Amino acid sequence: MHFTELTKMGKFVITSELGPPKGFHIEKALHEAELVWPHVHAINVTDNQSSVMRLSGLAMCKVLKDKNIEPVFQVTCRDRNRLALQSDILSAALFGIDNLLLLTGDHTTLGDHKDAKPVFDLDSVSLAYMVKHLEEGKDLAGNALDGEPPKFCKGAVVSPCAEPLEPQLFKMEKKIKAGIQFFQTQAVYEADKFEKFMKRVKEFGVPVYVGIVVLKSVGMARFMNENVAGINVPDNIIEELKKDKEKTKSGQTGIEISARLIKELKPLCQGVHLMPLGWDDKVPEILKLSGIIAEKG
Repeated sequence: MHFTELTKMGKFVITSELGPPKGFHIEKALHEAELVWPHVHAINVTDNQSSVMRLSGLAMCKVLKDKNIEPVFQVTCRDRNRLALQSDILSAALFGIDNLLLLTGDHTTLGDHKDAKPVFDLDSVSLAYMVKHLEEGKDLAGNALDGEPPKFCKGAVVSPCAEPLEPQLFKMEKKIKAGIQFFQTQAVYEADKFEKFMKRVKEFGVPVYVGIVVLKSVGMARFMNENVAGINVPDNIIEELKKDKEKTKSGQTGIEISARLIKELKPLCQGVHLMPLGWDDKVPEILKLSGIIAEKG
């Protein structure tokens, strides 16, 4: 069932995120997905996240689908031109993968292959239009597809705490016009900024699922503040991570912060997207503490 349908039914949508392995042995990743799956509506599979080479996201989505786990296929424009992007998205349709998250992607200089040539033939907006063309039965060159066209539930990303906010709102509107049906946000740690953002986008009428990155350390929080646009981890949260080093190291502090944020932000939005960054085993406890359950019926 598409997320937009769940939202219309009044259900709070819960998704998590999984990174494919750096290799082709999927046992660990599959185990993590199976731990999380009872507690969420779908699992995003990243696409060479942070420009680090990993197993194909499409391949990992196919493995999850075969295990009756609902995947969200993240697609970035960094590594493929429009021919390859269309080919991969049609392949997803063949495999029954119909949830997409469409992204521009991080530059290759941020990853582990810094000399790799970035493609960026399209950006996230033109990628959304490309999928819209496929759904209308034509490729991006205007050639007809064989048979019935695919249908997808299409999502994109927005940074609700970015300053200034206006460019985010402008791009969000463009994405909606291109057919985007839901938004998962960049990590949010400031409830006041998120509330202001949600008031601004209410008129768009599109579900917004707040993003929560599970904090692992003070260093991680400071790195995001210094290097990730649109994210600010406030001083009080950094102090909380500092307070008990062993508790933070075990993940308990990150669990408690994430659960508290979900409780605080839940009334403002239509869902939550957890980004555990390898701490997938913490997701069930985070959701339990936050008091939300994935209603799948």
